[in-house]
Amino acid sequence: MASDQKDLVMQISPDVKPMCWGAIGGAIALAVVGFSYGGWVTGGTAQQMAQQRSDAAVVAALAPICADRFRQQADMGTNLVELKKVSSWQRGAFVEKGGWATMPGSTSPIAAVASACADLLAT
Repeated sequence: MASDQKDLVMQISPDVKPMCWGAIGGAIALAVVGFSYGGWVTGGTAQQMAQQRSDAAVVAALAPICADRFRQQADMGTNLVELKKVSSWQRGAFVEKGGWATMPGSTSPIAAVASACADLLAT
């Protein structure tokens, strides 16, 4: 019976082991190159990038509305002079305090919109 079992053992070519190691090494090299230079990202990174782009698009859409609301005020000239007196770091807070960065339907101002709005108005 022992000789029968030896006959049933599958014969593998000695060239298979180096080919397997080569395939594993190639897969690792492909992953390293893809993530380092190929622009591949993980799902979490892709989600984070999408969120950042979405936030930037919202700010770009709402900043002109904020600037328009600022310009429609009766005392726009006085407010513009005051805005330009304030340091560039505090302009966003000035716009927030004025309420121009609080969008309809919202109860609080959006800081990123206020900063972008202040930049639009200061130029």
